[in-house]
Amino acid sequence: MSETLRTAAVITVSDKGYRGEREDTSGPALCGMLSDAGWNVVHTAMVPDERDMIERELLDCADRQHIALVLTTGGTGFSPRDVTPEATLAVVQRLTPGLPEAMRAASMKITPHGCLSRETAGIRGSTLIINLPGSRKASTENLAAVLGAVGHGVEMLQSAGSANCAENAAAAARPTKPSLDAWIAEAKALPHASKVGMYLAHNGVVRGTARSRVREGNENAPQVAGMYFACDMQKARAAEEDTKKMDGVFDVRVWLNEGHLKVGDDIMQVLIGADTRPHAVAALETLVGRLKNECVTERELYADETASD
Repeated sequence: MSETLRTAAVITVSDKGYRGEREDTSGPALCGMLSDAGWNVVHTAMVPDERDMIERELLDCADRQHIALVLTTGGTGFSPRDVTPEATLAVVQRLTPGLPEAMRAASMKITPHGCLSRETAGIRGSTLIINLPGSRKASTENLAAVLGAVGHGVEMLQSAGSANCAENAAAAARPTKPSLDAWIAEAKALPHASKVGMYLAHNGVVRGTARSRVREGNENAPQVAGMYFACDMQKARAAEEDTKKMDGVFDVRVWLNEGHLKVGDDIMQVLIGADTRPHAVAALETLVGRLKNECVTERELYADETASD
């Protein structure tokens, strides 16, 4: 599988961990296993055993960050607070029952209590989501039982059904811009939405006029046929987190495209939810400025260039 497709996230679900009352040992252990197997862990999170928060984290990983593999650890037992499977079932579009079946079968060889795990797994878009138990020992044993198959499954999923077709894989991996209406609807459903007085959005696109002509008045600049666009996601996420700390800001969402784009294609989409217009404008200008100046690489392609340049 190409390196760009081997992205993973690990989400620890624990009330005590979220409150800082218990050290998370399963999350780091799973990250280590993934890294050793060649996966690029691009996101980790700790959330409490709250179904809506688990669902939002899964949706963010799948729909906004387009992460190939998302693992959760915790919340798969019989306790009334164990709702990770229910949150997962609410967001996946297709179930993959063979994975939890294989994990429970492996657990039963170690302990007769292995059948009590309610973990589930499924697909949302091009993301595979798998629940794992909360303990370090059980979570790593379960992942070890299926990790090889998971790699092949994600490769099939990311390549639109053909594990050996790099062209299809690249097309499937290209981010799909989320609906701005859906973003706003999700933001308005959050507990802090009552504090937001303005949602302000930015949608950048590839223009046909060269940058040097627009900014420097160079009348001899050739017509733009497209753009090569890439981003440093770690820096982008840092810019997003810093923006969330600005005065009056309650919601920040960022989507970034990648690859060879045509004129008119979307480059980025940003949404800010803030209490007042000045706070919303300041946050949007700051975040878009950082994304453009610190996080992305843009190279204009002209009429005599091809997408393979």
